[in-house]
Amino acid sequence: METTQAIKTLDVTVLEPRMKHPTIFEWFDNLEGGEAFIIHNDHDPKPLYYQLLGERGNVFKWEYLEQGPEVWEVRISKLTPEEGETVGELVAKDYRKAQVFKKYGIDFCCGGKKSVKQVCAEKGISQDELEAELLATDEAEQNRQVEYDKWEPSFLADYIVNMHHKYVREAIPALYEYTTKIARVHGERHPELIEVVKHFTNVANELESHMPKEERVLFPYIKQLDEAKKSNVRLDKPAFGSIQNPINMMEMEHEHAGSELEKIRELTNNYTLPADACATYTVAFKKLKEFEDDLFRHIHLENNILFPKALELEKEILN
Repeated sequence: METTQAIKTLDVTVLEPRMKHPTIFEWFDNLEGGEAFIIHNDHDPKPLYYQLLGERGNVFKWEYLEQGPEVWEVRISKLTPEEGETVGELVAKDYRKAQVFKKYGIDFCCGGKKSVKQVCAEKGISQDELEAELLATDEAEQNRQVEYDKWEPSFLADYIVNMHHKYVREAIPALYEYTTKIARVHGERHPELIEVVKHFTNVANELESHMPKEERVLFPYIKQLDEAKKSNVRLDKPAFGSIQNPINMMEMEHEHAGSELEKIRELTNNYTLPADACATYTVAFKKLKEFEDDLFRHIHLENNILFPKALELEKEILN
């Protein structure tokens, strides 16, 4: 494999679907620490990121070089043992890891730029022990992932509506009330709360227009594809063309919602309560964190499991 000065490119578009991920994993496994290669694709390869994370752990760096709409290129680098991702990067990619760092008293906010190796050396913590716990969060996620992967697309779509869409619709009114109240009462001393209300309103409006589009157009079509496969019939192309078109729109809206929540997290310093926080302030931050956690899971199930399944179904049964 070439060094980072002469990086090879793997054109994924010319590979058979069944060979894509195995070939990418083979290229990655052949890398030495510090080396990299580029994958060239015709759509966002983000599902690969989660698979690589789950099966190889936090031993790589993922950098987008091009992000569509027709060409996607990602440079995948294998980290050296001395590098490793920073504490902040690990938490940003997987919020569950924050609990592990909290347990060991590791600051993933202000001290988030330090590597796991660094913080372990500074605090006298066993790096092996800490990394074993971090890996356990990946394995727990992988086990859940296997469960979702086995579900039929129709069942998964219904699950998303009944669990996540229902949660969002129930949570939004309460969070409107809590965030506006604490902004009114505490906004003079904590002006960032005014911004929190603005960003939460943005994400709520985005989701309230987003979810009906999935429920009325995209998910029924996915169920139609699923039923056609079971009945062994072929379908004509729908009015919107390929299912990739509404999926692209949904993923863009997911990105917008996620970026609004990211701004809230930054404004609140990862939902850190000030000394003068009242009970409503505490509940508001707790509910915002819960809302973000649920949305991460919600978007993950759609972007990385349901949508790829739907795209494969469409290839099989469209005329």
